[in-house]
Amino acid sequence: MARPMSPPRRQKAWVGAVSDGGRRLRCVRTLADLPWPPGAATGVGSMPGTAVRESLRVVLGELPDLPHLPELPARGPGADLVGRTLALLPDLGAQWTPTGWQVSDRAGADLRRASAWLAEDLDALEELAAGWSGALKVQVCGPWTLAATVELRTGRKALGDAGAVRDLGQALVEGTAAHVDGLRRRLPGARLVLQLDEPALPAVLAGAVPTPSGLSRLAAVDEPVAEQLLATTLRSLPDDVVPVVHCCAANAPVALLRRAGARAVSLDGAVLGDPGATEPLAEGLEAGLGLLLGVVPAGTADLPAAGAAVAAVRDWWRQVGLASELLGRRVVPTPSCGLAGVTPAAARAALARCREAGRVLLDDPEGGRG
Repeated sequence: MARPMSPPRRQKAWVGAVSDGGRRLRCVRTLADLPWPPGAATGVGSMPGTAVRESLRVVLGELPDLPHLPELPARGPGADLVGRTLALLPDLGAQWTPTGWQVSDRAGADLRRASAWLAEDLDALEELAAGWSGALKVQVCGPWTLAATVELRTGRKALGDAGAVRDLGQALVEGTAAHVDGLRRRLPGARLVLQLDEPALPAVLAGAVPTPSGLSRLAAVDEPVAEQLLATTLRSLPDDVVPVVHCCAANAPVALLRRAGARAVSLDGAVLGDPGATEPLAEGLEAGLGLLLGVVPAGTADLPAAGAAVAAVRDWWRQVGLASELLGRRVVPTPSCGLAGVTPAAARAALARCREAGRVLLDDPEGGRG
C-alpha cells in the first residue's frame, strides 16, 4: 500500500500566450505545487455504512492518488461532519438535541461517542495505510458552517453572536492543529490535504440562515468578515499542509475562498454554469489553484462513461481559454456530493468512475480519442 516518496515537483512558469489553431489561450504564469499527481481523483468525504475498515479499503483501492479519510454518518449523531468536528475542539462541551448540536457545560454522550469513533477511524487509517507516502485528504467542518449549525445554550444559532463565532473559530484552529499533529505521528510520510467543508457559507453571506423557529433569518455576514475568519483558519495550518475549501452550492464564493488562502477549491460541477464564477475560477486556475470538481453523479445506477462525465469541464476549459495540457493537472474529479446515502456497491462504482475520469482528463484533455 505504501507509495515511494518523490521530491516536490515545481512546475515551470508559463511565459507569454499559447496559440492553438489561431486561438489565444490563457497561460499559467505560476503553478503552485500540489501534493497529488496529475490525473488524480478523490471523494468528497462521506461513505455509506458503519464499517470504517471496509470503507477505507474501498477508498485506498479506488483512489490511490488522493484517498480521503471517510466519514460514516449512518452510525448516528457524532458521525456527522459537525459532530465529528466538535469532537476535535478543546474545552468545548456539546450535546445532541432534537434540533441538532448545542453547546453545553460538558460533553454529552453523543459527543463522547464522536470522539471514540474518530479515534477508531484514525486507528484504522494508521493500520491500513501504514507507510503511506502520497497525498491524503481529511475533512473538517469550516468555521462558518459550524457557526450556522451549532446552537448556543439559549437555543439560538452561534452565527447570531459575534463572540460565539470568534470562540468557535479559535477552538477550530486549536483543534485542527492537534488533529494535524496526530495524523503526522500516525502517518509521517503522508502529504496532508485538509479540506474545510463550508456548504453553508453562501447562505451565511446571503442572510439566508434560518433561526431555530424558521420564522426569520439571521443577518448576512459581510464578505470581509467572512474572509477574515476563513483566512485565520486556513493560514494557521503548517506550510506543508494543503488547505482546500469545499462548497457544494452553485454560487460558491470562489474569489473569497482564494483570497482567504485556499490552495484548491472543491465544487459541484454545476458551478461551471454560473457566469459569476467563471472569471474568478479561471483566474485562480491560471494562477495555480487546484479544482476538485464534482463530475460523477452520486446515487445513480447508470453512471456516465468517464469521457461523458468530464465533457462539460472540457468544454468550459476551452471556452475560458486555458491550455488543454493543464486540465489533468489542475482538475481532480470527485462525486457530485457525499456518498453516505448510496449503496456500498454504488459508492465503489462512483469512486472508480472518478478515477477513470481523472485519467481521461490527463491522457485525452481535448476529447479527441472518442
